[in-house]
Amino acid sequence: MDRVIFNEDHHAFRASAKEYCDRSLVPRMEQFLEEKTIDRAAWLEAGKQGFLGLDVPEEYGGSSVGDYRFNQVFAEEVSKVSAALSSCFGIHYDCAAPYFVDLGTEEQKQRWLPKFCSGEYVAAIGMTEPSGGSDLAALKTTAKKADGGWVLNGSKTFITNGDMADLVIVAARTTPEKGAKGITLFVVEEGMEGFARGRKLDKVGQTESGTSELFFEDLFVADDNVLGELDRGFIHMMERLAQERIGAAVSNIAHATQILDETIEYVKQRKAFGQSVGSFQYNKFLIAELVTKVEVTQAYVDNGVVAHDEDRLTAVDAAKTKWWSAHVQNEVLDACVQLHGGYGYMNEYRVARAWRDARVTKIWAGSNEIMKELIGRDLGL
Repeated sequence: MDRVIFNEDHHAFRASAKEYCDRSLVPRMEQFLEEKTIDRAAWLEAGKQGFLGLDVPEEYGGSSVGDYRFNQVFAEEVSKVSAALSSCFGIHYDCAAPYFVDLGTEEQKQRWLPKFCSGEYVAAIGMTEPSGGSDLAALKTTAKKADGGWVLNGSKTFITNGDMADLVIVAARTTPEKGAKGITLFVVEEGMEGFARGRKLDKVGQTESGTSELFFEDLFVADDNVLGELDRGFIHMMERLAQERIGAAVSNIAHATQILDETIEYVKQRKAFGQSVGSFQYNKFLIAELVTKVEVTQAYVDNGVVAHDEDRLTAVDAAKTKWWSAHVQNEVLDACVQLHGGYGYMNEYRVARAWRDARVTKIWAGSNEIMKELIGRDLGL
């Protein structure tokens, strides 16, 4: 079915995004995979093209388009290349940007955002901890008041862009006795004494994403690196999770759609028993189901994007789009591997890498089980 939420400006922007991906990302995928990171040149080129400042006002180096569909378009085009690249860029321009723009002081915006938009600074978000997972209220990283600032101690794990981030938004407990109401956000910068990166984590998939552990040992952070209000960090995070989750849904379904399209072409060409694999009735019916499911999910996600653009996407509806898109993505890609037969299990085939890359989407941005818990609570259960 035709998608009706885009206008001529979005289509022109998509062409630019695709051109960037074809020129700056696709030819270098093997390098990214080998180095387990996206090099700075790709970030700088994305910044030069204006892709990193979509949510940032013009006076700080961004474009402030005020239309989330542009975020969606860029995420979709990058997701067609690699789910990992989409997650790395997405954490920066789609997840971290609202924190800086909405919560930053004028001085902080002037200090950080121009280089954030240019790609000279790469951002990460340090929420998840080894013992907490999706339970953000249970974090153990602490920040104790000191003269002129705070002293941070603790660690974070599974941090996308953690291997190279210049700015890390870190959630730490400032008033332990207040529980979730005693958490504050800090911006930790590259080069601060007491800030250390652990190894690049050896993940099942998304190899080209530089995912790392982060450690803070007696790390002094000045008062002017506090982001937002004191002890309101948990609320700040909750207020921005809807965008993170609709963004994840956008990437999930775009990734699945691309690999499904490639699989359809494959089964048209692949022969077995004297006919194309796709012409077997079971496969034909399976692909018909997959295409329909993807299109239905795309319509649902598009509706969520429009709702978010109009400030009416609820946390519960964002949770629905996140878990369902991840579920469909994994179901589709598992079927695509099967349709490729033995070749689907070979790393040299995109479908195998995509299958591995997708598995984490049912875990991150709040596990699918947590999403269903939120939906169930909203239903009064």
